[in-house]
Amino acid sequence: MHSADPGEARPLAVSITAADGFTLRAYVWRRHALLNADASRAVVIVNSATSVRCHYYFRFGAWLYQQGFDVLVYDYRGIGASQPVALATLDASWLEWGERDFEAVLRYARSMFPGQPIDVVGHSIGGFLIGLAPSNHLIRRVFTVGTQYAYWRDYAPRSMPLMLWKWHVVMPVLTGLVGYFPASWFGWMEDTPRGVAKIWSRGRARFEDTLSKGSLARTPAQRADIVARFGNMHAPILAVSFPDDPFGTVRAIERTLRYFTHCESTHVRIAPASIGERSIGHFAFFHSRFERSLWPLARHWLADGSVIATTPATTHPSPGHAEVESDSPSHAMPVAMPIGTRKQACAVVPIGPGVWTIRKSVTNATAVEKNGERDQRCDRLQ
Repeated sequence: MHSADPGEARPLAVSITAADGFTLRAYVWRRHALLNADASRAVVIVNSATSVRCHYYFRFGAWLYQQGFDVLVYDYRGIGASQPVALATLDASWLEWGERDFEAVLRYARSMFPGQPIDVVGHSIGGFLIGLAPSNHLIRRVFTVGTQYAYWRDYAPRSMPLMLWKWHVVMPVLTGLVGYFPASWFGWMEDTPRGVAKIWSRGRARFEDTLSKGSLARTPAQRADIVARFGNMHAPILAVSFPDDPFGTVRAIERTLRYFTHCESTHVRIAPASIGERSIGHFAFFHSRFERSLWPLARHWLADGSVIATTPATTHPSPGHAEVESDSPSHAMPVAMPIGTRKQACAVVPIGPGVWTIRKSVTNATAVEKNGERDQRCDRLQ
């Protein structure tokens, strides 16, 4: 594989073959291995959101490359350049995207970037898929944006009626008629394999329970193995979310993070007004206009595991709290707020007007439940 010119920051197209023989299209920004040998330089894999072409992340990938990382983006099977001629012939779901596609990309990174740390940026479902890969123990650090697995009860209340109509009525009906979800008809996203549409539209509170019956069914042992894989990873996670993201509610993000039982994690929630924006939502983080305000969060975390002290809110103070969404915690809340998971503790830490963190880390604490019941204080952030 040739190397990209650092001045041009243009990626090179490569092909990656999954264990089942499916060929994925990927794009790599890489410094010349001989002229720029540095075993400490990380290679960053970018996992896309559901049915979003990897080209959407090109500017972010080029920026990370200019910051000193090697970068790899790719299309899941059935999406973008990894789409077969007849999408209706492909029955891929999120399971295949994680177990096979991301797994293949992880192994490719280990092979083609020998000795270099492997970090991952996961957008939306892309952050959850990390846990499905058998080789996720290879990962050093993870940075996620709006990561969840689209359980419908976690949708933002004011957006729920439309989201239920789109993703749980229109999507499954059209998928049954066409053989895949023709999302491009509406300009919603890329056309989507039917397995993805099924697993999304039928989603339950526990991801593995969605796989208990129907065409997606797995045996109890297989479902237990899926959950166990999340425990194989020990990489620290920085999860970023925004109050105006209808998918990325606090409840949805925290539900997802609880799967990564052996990972220290920090959840940073940022109000758009704190950086002078009216909205950010589920997708805009990767727009180049956030190169100076939001992208440094990823750079610092991936470089040394730090959450930068000069947060967007302290650099660009919000004029007030009026625009902070209703699912935000009060800035008068106490610093420590335990929740009832047995090996994890959660805390809300304000770090500026409109910005706060919800910290959850692996701990040996046993007194995180009171009288056998979950502490509901973190749930009030929904």
